[in-house]
Amino acid sequence: MAHQDKGHYANKHQGERVDETISIKIHSLAENGNVTCAAAHKLARELEILPAKIGVQIDLLEYRISQCQMGLFGHAPEPKKIDPNIEVSTELMAALDGATADNRLSCDRCWEIATALKIKKLSVGSACEKMHIRIKPCQLGAF
Repeated sequence: MAHQDKGHYANKHQGERVDETISIKIHSLAENGNVTCAAAHKLARELEILPAKIGVQIDLLEYRISQCQMGLFGHAPEPKKIDPNIEVSTELMAALDGATADNRLSCDRCWEIATALKIKKLSVGSACEKMHIRIKPCQLGAF
């Protein structure tokens, strides 16, 4: 959801309820109304649950997700943290081309590519941006 949706994130999840155990942990991670992508993923690993469940809980608590590990949002004062001048290697280009469907690639699949090629997630995000590949859906449900 966009900046103008602040305060209405819970509307995406009609019928969902706040999980008190998770909410306590999320409150401890939040700073200035934000929970970083990395902190949300770390919590999901600690609780052995899918990141999407953490994302729903963050929305229900009306926190914003910040500092996307793919570099796509939450890196104020800049909207994105991507390298527009990235040199996309042949190997990365082939991996992205092979995984893309309808000019889209999931965040999760981007992470898998970064791990397989032993490169930073930000590099994959930058390459996707340069190649006009839309990263969607987000593992946390931000987009």
